[in-house]
Amino acid sequence: MRVSIKDIAKVAGVSHSTVSRALSGSPLVNAETKSRIQSLAREMGYSPDAQARSLVMGRTLTLGVVVTRLTDPFIAEIVQAIEDTAHEYGYSVVLASSSAESEREIAAVEMLHSKRVDGVIVTSSRVGALYQQYLDRLGVPVVLINSHREEQGPYTFSITVDNRHGGYLATRHLLDLGHDCVAYVTGPANHSDDLERMKGYCQALTEVGIEFQPELVVPGTGRVEGGEIAFSRLMDLKHPPTGVFCYNDMTAIGLLRAARVSGLSIPEELSIVGFDDIPFASYVNPPLTTIAQPISQMGWQAVKMVLALIGESSEETRWVSNVIVQGRLIVRGSSGARGDKKILSGGISS
Repeated sequence: MRVSIKDIAKVAGVSHSTVSRALSGSPLVNAETKSRIQSLAREMGYSPDAQARSLVMGRTLTLGVVVTRLTDPFIAEIVQAIEDTAHEYGYSVVLASSSAESEREIAAVEMLHSKRVDGVIVTSSRVGALYQQYLDRLGVPVVLINSHREEQGPYTFSITVDNRHGGYLATRHLLDLGHDCVAYVTGPANHSDDLERMKGYCQALTEVGIEFQPELVVPGTGRVEGGEIAFSRLMDLKHPPTGVFCYNDMTAIGLLRAARVSGLSIPEELSIVGFDDIPFASYVNPPLTTIAQPISQMGWQAVKMVLALIGESSEETRWVSNVIVQGRLIVRGSSGARGDKKILSGGISS
């Protein structure tokens, strides 16, 4: 049978209210008694009744997290930051995967809502763009990571890296190295972060007077195999690029591998820049130049936003707003200057 607070109180020879206070860490119980009761609870196999506790508190102390794929190192790192921060505030985390499909993503949000989670965090989301009004009607705090929405509702907010600026930094880096034929390998279709990164790519080209060439923008998947396929398409062009900016690091790693298998020298014959700065980025050969997202900060910030919305944060506030954070360029061995180019102020010349 399930061990109750009254069972512990009987063995300890104290009231059940004293046991309840001791188990919750109340300062009203002296340290010696508190330690004895907590040890006794462990020995007797006591575990709190989460359902009863949620009825009393009006909360489940649980956050739902919807991810695209757990195999994505970026997602895994951000989930770790979410879980660590949630744990600090006494919350547990329930995970659900969408496989990057918008219908499955909204179904996952609905499932978590039905389980009465106190808030939901959705990573690399498409629901922010497709179901904004629906999310607001749910009445549960929702924070979207890397799915910026211009409008903020009473319950739905976003935290995202400045994707346009990151795309600009990556492309400008390649241009400044003397590459006047720079390609962009996209991410999954219609993702807001991919569209913004491409805008940054176009901005950098315009700034130095290079005309946009549609054939230099090839589709990717956000995964390694997408980078490998993109490499083949780029090398089949009449004038292949000498520099490539990739939607994310996984794409860049796939492209880098395909380039090395084909016999190209990196970065002498092809320079590659990724986006995210996942842990693998510094271990590939050569190490990957990339735009680093403040991944841990974004996970921490998302939890703080949710807790503020449900009144659990120490900085409790209703003045939560959408957050945009800045990425930064990390230069490693996968990018280098072309030997037959010279750099001019404001532009590039042969």
